[in-house]
Amino acid sequence: MRKTYLYRARINKATEEACNQWLVICRGLYNLALRQRIDIYRQYKKSISLYEQMAELPELKKAFPEFKTVGSQCLQDVLERVDRAFQDFFQRLKTRKGKAGFPRFKGRNRFHSFTLKQAGWKLEGRFLYIKNIGRFKLFFSREVRGDIKTVTIRRAPTGKWFVAFSCDNVPLKEFPETLAEVGIDVGIKSFCVDSCGNRIDNPKYFRQSEKLLRRRQRSLSRKKKGFGKRDKSRILVAKAHEKIVNQRKDFLHKLANFYIKGFNAIYIEDLNIRGMVKNRYLAKSISDAGWGMFAKFLMYKAAEAGRHVISIPPHNTSQICSGCGKKTSKTLSLRIHRCPHCNLVLDRDLNAAIVIKQRGQRCQALTSAQAGVA
Repeated sequence: MRKTYLYRARINKATEEACNQWLVICRGLYNLALRQRIDIYRQYKKSISLYEQMAELPELKKAFPEFKTVGSQCLQDVLERVDRAFQDFFQRLKTRKGKAGFPRFKGRNRFHSFTLKQAGWKLEGRFLYIKNIGRFKLFFSREVRGDIKTVTIRRAPTGKWFVAFSCDNVPLKEFPETLAEVGIDVGIKSFCVDSCGNRIDNPKYFRQSEKLLRRRQRSLSRKKKGFGKRDKSRILVAKAHEKIVNQRKDFLHKLANFYIKGFNAIYIEDLNIRGMVKNRYLAKSISDAGWGMFAKFLMYKAAEAGRHVISIPPHNTSQICSGCGKKTSKTLSLRIHRCPHCNLVLDRDLNAAIVIKQRGQRCQALTSAQAGVA
């Protein structure tokens, strides 16, 4: 399986200037390639392929010597980004899901990374050396495992630098064998309640930082564009958002690890979060909770550990009784489940988590039976 390892990096001013210069050149190539595709289609009503654009790179280096300072594989990766942008655009047109979103030109603050493949870099201990750039001192939080396929250098909006290693053949994590299963019901008041009765409080990191964000964004809005004070204010806003994101990711990673270590099968709802955030009263709270990110973390950690995460339809999971299976309608404000059919009294979220687990187990049994018949 493929996995990405992300590390914070420290660099000197000369290396930072070289990185910024590479970003400028890569952004220029991206915009040139995009303009070429648009012009050729408008003039000849046909498209130019990725490999045709790659074949023109030697001529481009002769005409513009500054492109020679950037690695060839790095320039090829930029052209691959343009090609992926068009492929995604045509796929969205085909499926008609949301706005098509035609590929856009990259502005000065819209291009933040470049990627190297098998050449132009060398990793020695905690130091990464990149040809024509310099040395990166990495802060290893964990060991790089597997075969390194690509190295991506990324500049965060706060000015920090990160290095991402994309690796193949990463060995599976070893956890104690278990046959335990759990259903998880996510919410706003409590982040989640599982079928074992565990209730995890919602930390609401964005809500905690709203006052600070409001002050910094107000200060930023008063600064004039083109002045140094505006850049300083922009960085302060970016740092506040970065801290919120880091807090949320840390919480979700730890919670996902807890479930992956303790359970072999995890059942979650397949929520339509994009549709749910259209509710103007709950949109901020839903986005702050990070349900989609939690599901994504669970899935990739399960694949890494040999566990199973099963998404089930969310329809009526909070209305069905976990005791008798009959529907008991209730409003969102009613937090206690009382079944008039079997007299079961239970916390609403706990009842929903048990229903999710039961529904997931039935889906698994049905799938296994069909596979056995086939």
